[in-house]
Amino acid sequence: MRLRPLIVSTIALALLPLSGPAYAEDPTPTPSASPSEAKVEEGLGVDGGAVRAIVELSDPGQNAPVATQAAAESVDVVLQPQSQSFMVVEGTADELAKLAEDPRVTSIHRDRTYSPVDVGPNLKLIGADQAHAKGHTGAGQAVAVLDTGIDRDHPWFGNRIVDEACFSAVEAGVESLCPNGQTTQTGSGSADATTAKCLADGVNLCEHGSHVAGIAAGTGGVAPGANIVAVQVFSRVDDEGVCGEPSCLLAFESSLRQAMDYVATLNQPIAAVNLSLGGELSETDCDASEEGVIFKQKIDTLLTKGIATVVAAGNEYFEGASYPACISSAVAVGANDNNDAIADFSNRGAIVDLFAPGVEIESSIPDNQTAVFSGTSMASPHVAGALALMKANSPGTPMADLINTLKTTGRPYVYEANGTQVTTPRLDLAAALTGASPQPTITQSPPTAPQPDPSDSSGPSPEPDDPGDQTPEPTSSTSPVPLPTVTVTVTITPTPKTAAQVCTRGTSATKLSAAKWAVEIHRSSGTIPDATLTCYLKLISKSSKVFPEVTKASSLGKAYRVLKNTKTSKAKLDSALLTAWLNWAYGTNGTTKLTAAEKVRLSSKSSAATLRKAAKNVR
Repeated sequence: MRLRPLIVSTIALALLPLSGPAYAEDPTPTPSASPSEAKVEEGLGVDGGAVRAIVELSDPGQNAPVATQAAAESVDVVLQPQSQSFMVVEGTADELAKLAEDPRVTSIHRDRTYSPVDVGPNLKLIGADQAHAKGHTGAGQAVAVLDTGIDRDHPWFGNRIVDEACFSAVEAGVESLCPNGQTTQTGSGSADATTAKCLADGVNLCEHGSHVAGIAAGTGGVAPGANIVAVQVFSRVDDEGVCGEPSCLLAFESSLRQAMDYVATLNQPIAAVNLSLGGELSETDCDASEEGVIFKQKIDTLLTKGIATVVAAGNEYFEGASYPACISSAVAVGANDNNDAIADFSNRGAIVDLFAPGVEIESSIPDNQTAVFSGTSMASPHVAGALALMKANSPGTPMADLINTLKTTGRPYVYEANGTQVTTPRLDLAAALTGASPQPTITQSPPTAPQPDPSDSSGPSPEPDDPGDQTPEPTSSTSPVPLPTVTVTVTITPTPKTAAQVCTRGTSATKLSAAKWAVEIHRSSGTIPDATLTCYLKLISKSSKVFPEVTKASSLGKAYRVLKNTKTSKAKLDSALLTAWLNWAYGTNGTTKLTAAEKVRLSSKSSAATLRKAAKNVR
């Protein structure tokens, strides 16, 4: 396998069509693409080097012959799923363009990655206690958790883990989390979240999946009698340039596709697939994008089998939802707090289907412990567990009708989003299952984004003679604070702990210049805490196709160098784009000009004049 920079959109999949001014007055017009070039996503290998890409094929029967042809032309075939109409390759821009000339190839795009959505009397609020008292536990149904694996012997799960699998991509700098070290594993132990690969400096990177599974179907969760299908879909990345910290977990699109197909083949009753992960943000449904078309088909296939796909809406304080929650047939879930208010970090708006508790939620983590996390990652499994209760109670009712019942019986939240009044129900199992009267409408106050603790600045200051070489200490908002160990023989009332701060956009009305952002990015030299700046870089990597897919800016040191480098036309555009994205994360602007400028940056045919004009336009 050839070494190359990892092509990562952190948790971003490109969904929105990048459109903008054509710059007709530019002295060097951009020639139209040939039919084969039109098959290849813009920006693939634009700055040289081999990239990891998904090759879509006309039908599954073409997989083997196209793979053979690709290998003969020195394109590395890194994944060739049986009986599926795609394969994964690594190749340069020229090699991919050559491969696209094959009529059996319909398109080529990045094998994008996702990361877990950041993770804080929730059951009583949604009436789950009343449902349990009436005997509704979800017994006979299962929830499939596609996440970071599971602590198989945690007392919250008992003997209810009925199936396990692992689909974990591998390439240079990316390691499999499958216990067998391969890219695929099925059977008992396949999704174990306590393996050595899950550990980094004594911290378990794979806690997220156990926490999510515990909310959905743990003994302290929504459906304590439901079974669990645990599927590991993440890979380990030890690259601070990608992660913004020494190590992180990312799920490749190809892994998710295999996992969803795997769940569709299982014969046992499954009520819901839970995806507490997310990508690029969208104000409207994203069905028409290339990836949206693919994933909508998979979501719809599961739905025809009576399985809902429940997805976290995202924690960006955005009036919309992240991918794939923005797919219309997914159940997009935002977060509320225990005071029946929309969580300040939660995404919201017309494409969010339900709200559920997502603030300071206690659940299981590896090593028989519990922890308190916050995020829409925690809200989504409340709904997945609720659907297990609903389907167990009425197994013959179509899943679409069960979802609709949750919507129509939920407590209406009324609020403003995108300039209009929106009503989104909050999950209410008492009304949906026990005959309790629906709760009255509650009007939500205008949201205020959370502000990270100004004292939460990480790491030492850089040496004054070389600030750009400094990188931040890890400041992950997903690190839980363990509560006392819970065992099957001891009953404990844990003391509530404050959940980690959720990473979200700011609310500033002031734009900063590139020079001013460079001062802020210079560790501890500005007024914005380093932890907040690191959060902003994570949000940018979710929504941008340039950072870090083409230009690395995941750490404070790398971002500083991008802001200060204006030696070439591309570098000037990168600096302008990063400045504009930082202003967006700060809360000052939208993304229309940004997406137009990124299209110019990603085109291999953009002239120097076009690049300069795009840089000027984005300011």
